[in-house]
Amino acid sequence: MGGRTILHSDINCCYAAIEHLHRPELNGKPLAVGGDPESRHGIILTADYIAKKYGVKTGMALWQAKQLCPELNIISPRMDLYLRFSKMAHEIYGEYTDRQEAFGIDESWLDVTDSVGIKGDGYKIAAEINNRMKQELGITVSIGVSFNKIFAKLGSDYKKPDAITTMYDGEYQEKAWKLPAADLLYVGRSTRLKLEKLGIRTIGDLAQTEEKILNCYLGKMGSILWAFANGYDDSPVRQEDTHAPIKSIGNSTTTHRDLETDEDVKIILYVLAESVGARLRENGFRCRVVEISLRDNELYSFTRQKKLNYATNITEEIAKEAYRLFRANYDWRKPLRSIGVRGADLVNDNYWEQIDLFGNQQLREKRMRADTAVDDIRRRFGFYSIQRGLMYQDRKLSAVNAREDHTVHPHGYFG
Repeated sequence: MGGRTILHSDINCCYAAIEHLHRPELNGKPLAVGGDPESRHGIILTADYIAKKYGVKTGMALWQAKQLCPELNIISPRMDLYLRFSKMAHEIYGEYTDRQEAFGIDESWLDVTDSVGIKGDGYKIAAEINNRMKQELGITVSIGVSFNKIFAKLGSDYKKPDAITTMYDGEYQEKAWKLPAADLLYVGRSTRLKLEKLGIRTIGDLAQTEEKILNCYLGKMGSILWAFANGYDDSPVRQEDTHAPIKSIGNSTTTHRDLETDEDVKIILYVLAESVGARLRENGFRCRVVEISLRDNELYSFTRQKKLNYATNITEEIAKEAYRLFRANYDWRKPLRSIGVRGADLVNDNYWEQIDLFGNQQLREKRMRADTAVDDIRRRFGFYSIQRGLMYQDRKLSAVNAREDHTVHPHGYFG
């Protein structure tokens, strides 16, 4: 066995499993999370194992899923709920290692090398985590145990649900090399087709192909995949510190009328920034980039973003930066119909940065406290119980609760 002990923990059918916990009346019935069930727009984000037996898959259009499984219960996603479960899962992982690297909301690598002498070998630690997730959170995980991140992930995918699979140094050729090459991280559809033209169909075929040949067809990715297949991945599991499990949180809205003035846009930007800021605060994140997306009434669209001097979840700072981006990049050739605001390059509340001696840190702290107070009031009495004076300039335009329409974006392996 190699010198490291790496686990990859994957929450089984994450969104659907969490929804089943909160909707016991749907136990035993097919359930999927995704899109807008009323308009039948959008795609399936996650399906439970009952729905999967009917052929329902992630990425499938809602109407297609309904054709395959007419009794399918489609639930709109509640990302904040899933993020809370992700945070609780990481609290469990944190009792075994401070080296835990999120790969989206539902997956994490854990380097438990330093815990083996105290907690037992990798399999024993995985079994303990597996049991705690069921007992404490009510969800199941599949866990891979290996000496590197790539084979640990293959192990968690090897058998589902609620399973533990080892891919140790002496057994990965027997287990991993028989798997399709498409099971390897970063072998997508295009790469799979290129490999098939070379007669490469399994991970073993890939491992035993000359690296130079792979480079000719795939460029530098050829060397990366060849190293992955041969177990040469030595990338570290990032130490738990400031890395958020998602890379951005955003909100957008299509307004009931065209936006024709700067003041119209300012109202909507503040509405969206309030939702983005509240969601960042609720989940313990701050953003280092603010991005806006604009679409005019002839459906032309573009995005612009700006790196911030300081990571923030303060509504005022997000809104002001979004408005500055708008003023600098839009010339009003056409009225606007849709606007989005996104906080990206997320860090968590443990993120440390140097304070600007010439900045007004006291003002920032007051704004933070004010935002927290507003969050608490809205949580108790509803979103419209407290509003900014700006919103009263156009009550119809500001009557948007963007809190319910949001997107999150996962991280990539090399990110």
